[in-house]
Amino acid sequence: MSEPSSGSILVVDDDTRLCAMISDYLSTHGYDVQTCHRGDVAIELILNTKPDLVVLDLMLPGTDGLSVCREVRSKYSGKILMLTALDDTVEEITGLETGADDYLTKPVSPRLLLARVRLQLRNTDNSSQEDSESIQLGSLVVDRANRLVMCDGKSVKLTTTEFDLLWILASNAGTPISRESLHEKMFRLELTPEDRRIDLIISRVRKKLGDSSADPQFVKTIRGQGYQLGKGR
Repeated sequence: MSEPSSGSILVVDDDTRLCAMISDYLSTHGYDVQTCHRGDVAIELILNTKPDLVVLDLMLPGTDGLSVCREVRSKYSGKILMLTALDDTVEEITGLETGADDYLTKPVSPRLLLARVRLQLRNTDNSSQEDSESIQLGSLVVDRANRLVMCDGKSVKLTTTEFDLLWILASNAGTPISRESLHEKMFRLELTPEDRRIDLIISRVRKKLGDSSADPQFVKTIRGQGYQLGKGR
């Protein structure tokens, strides 16, 4: 029995046949799907309609996918799943660095895409249904109920994926969490040697918290054990 689906999705790809195929497939599984074929148009649609998730191709006319992601990320907290060229690791990493939550390589399997969409949106749903809690560590406050982060008295805007990772670390403050464990909790998948998603999300969180990569005060690297949230400044 398939799980019920719901949510709004914007598919951005200049391959109109692929776009239509993805749209039809996701629509039959309960999603409200909108499509567009240009990056510059996508920016306006994302910011105006705020879909729950964006499926974003890398190569687009008008504005490329990386630039779209970079442009909207500070104003859009929903999920971004990027489509990249086959085995183009550099572009995958760059996509994650600019704020994408996940990526898939082309050619895209509709069933795999559906599974990754469900995973991303299920993570969001689970986060919003948790009991109200707030954790404070020095000048860092992580409020799960309102999905808010404060650092040094200032609000820190995190993507959903960044917040989820920070919450896992905050919930286990003082205890190292392995990359493997973080990856499984975040993506429900085992970590593969070439997968750098956790490291890149950690890097983004550190940057937004004003943490020094050389001597981080909040998100610390514990050699041989993983990452640990410290008491901060």
